[in-house]
Amino acid sequence: MIIHRITRRAALATAVLLAAPAAAFAAQAPVKLTPVVAFTDAPPAMKGLMILLIVAIVAAVVVTIRKVASGPHLNGGSAYLSALRLGGPLFGLLGVALTAMAMSLGTANINVVLPMAAYAPGFVEASLVFGLGVLAGVVAVIGNWIVEARIDRAVLRP
Repeated sequence: MIIHRITRRAALATAVLLAAPAAAFAAQAPVKLTPVVAFTDAPPAMKGLMILLIVAIVAAVVVTIRKVASGPHLNGGSAYLSALRLGGPLFGLLGVALTAMAMSLGTANINVVLPMAAYAPGFVEASLVFGLGVLAGVVAVIGNWIVEARIDRAVLRP
């Protein structure tokens, strides 16, 4: 009788200990994927690339404003905008390639078939870095058009 009671208590304690993590996991709200969550979950190299692209976008806007505000003086800045027109999207594609490689290596190194939902954070990260690269290129193209128009007006003015 005593052994039966001890066995029953041990089984109950084991069940409670095994059920507690599952109940805690089920009680957690699912994390919604946002660009901020994708950035915070990205590896350090990808965070650096994203920050580099954001800084390049801000710098392109600053260069364009300074170039237009400089008046009739034709000082530098056009080369940066011209380089960023192609460089921004290429850096974005580099980020996509690195993310796809990391996803492929991770999938190849496990012996479990993963559902598509497991790949979603990687797809969001790749989309974010590619979008930042394209945005950097678009901002640079628009800034370059503005600067070139300003230079044309200054040179062709009688």
